[in-house]
Amino acid sequence: MTDFDAGAIRAVTFDFGDTLVPVSAAAFRAVVREAAGDVVERLRLDDREAFLAAWAEERDRQMREDVLQDGREMDMGRRFARLIARSRGMAPPPADVRWDDAAVDRAVDPAEVAWALDAYRDRWVAGIPVPEGVDRVLAGVASARRVGILSNWPHTATIEAVVDRAGWRPHLAAVVVSADVGAIKPDPAIFRAAERALALEGAPAGAILHVGDDPRADVAGARRAGWRAAWLHADNAGSPLPGAGRDPEPGAPGPDVEIGRLEEILEVLSEPPRA
Repeated sequence: MTDFDAGAIRAVTFDFGDTLVPVSAAAFRAVVREAAGDVVERLRLDDREAFLAAWAEERDRQMREDVLQDGREMDMGRRFARLIARSRGMAPPPADVRWDDAAVDRAVDPAEVAWALDAYRDRWVAGIPVPEGVDRVLAGVASARRVGILSNWPHTATIEAVVDRAGWRPHLAAVVVSADVGAIKPDPAIFRAAERALALEGAPAGAILHVGDDPRADVAGARRAGWRAAWLHADNAGSPLPGAGRDPEPGAPGPDVEIGRLEEILEVLSEPPRA
């Protein structure tokens, strides 16, 4: 823990998955299964079980190649294009060989990928509930400070749709998503992008507080970017999201604040920002 000056905080960003919106493994599996069924039926592809098995393989491939090797977000559109190509007979490359995505694009209509992404978005919004009280937290923080969402997420339109359905839009000055930025937390580049989106580029160190559940992406990432960090001890050990339940990285910067419930951030920020 560090000395924390709430009066110095001019803006607050919140992680999305497992911070604003808890994601259970069961709900996530249902979303993927239902979206797969929609796509298979609409595009007349192979059976849903084959599509789901390919989904798991391609998700693991993207995590390995895009996130761990390249340090960038997984591309949901790219995943759907590969899945559609596979369903139509294109063989996937070996695990240690990357896809020929130019060949995939020649085999798949972009309109089909766009439809699949929309189906996934709609199933996610319908299937992952937003907890009561999040709007009150965002409104309370936004009454005195700029508020944003800062998330590692492979499909920006899904977050945007949740924001609109939940009625959060009036409270938010920015929604910054790794799928758009080209970098993922804890890379300082995504925090710099958030500073620009919040119109706080060049603000003094410690002027922005980030709230998140992942001690490595959210806490250490924010601290290394010169931000303050609040670690939400979410009950997410069974969550399917990357980073859920992780322990802090040895030697990494620790949080400025620790909270057990999202609502506690209002008490943390009870002191108004100084002019």
